[in-house]
Amino acid sequence: MKIGVLALQGDFYLHQKMLDRLGVEAAAVKTPQDLQGCRGLIIPGGESTTLVKLLKHIKLYEQIRVFNRDHPIFGTCAGAILVSSQVSNHPVEPLGLIDIAVERNAYGTQIDSFIDRIDFRAGDESVAVEGVFIRAPKIIRVGEGVRSIAFHKNDVVMVESERVLAATFHPELSESMVIHEYFLNKISG
Repeated sequence: MKIGVLALQGDFYLHQKMLDRLGVEAAAVKTPQDLQGCRGLIIPGGESTTLVKLLKHIKLYEQIRVFNRDHPIFGTCAGAILVSSQVSNHPVEPLGLIDIAVERNAYGTQIDSFIDRIDFRAGDESVAVEGVFIRAPKIIRVGEGVRSIAFHKNDVVMVESERVLAATFHPELSESMVIHEYFLNKISG
């Protein structure tokens, strides 16, 4: 199985390393052609405004929407902003792949970044996972057809729909492979 990782900016290489650890081929996606043969796509953290500009410039913006019609996408941090349907505090044009509203940098600036336990609820079980929050967005509205699956205190930090996962934290910065395994199960399930 080959999974694409958007490789324009941010910590995409850490997602690739995580997929390697899980025995999955990770393909760097820099052009629309790079999506060919991929069974899913990870959109990593970075700077959301810059990512949208780059995606439009290289003609990947619309191609990702088309790809998502048949393939799962996982957005982390800035990637969660990109897959959302609404950004409340910045004129970012999200892809609109999942019915959530997010607030950029909701926890503060770089100096306010933190690591804490999150409660990941996959099915009937609940697992404590390390969550790394770096200038993280906050999910402020969860729409119909979207399920909240991870929580930090009272905040929803990860959601899913049929073909989209969105996490406001960086699972690739943790030793735990649980979140990436969940995405792979979504693809093969």
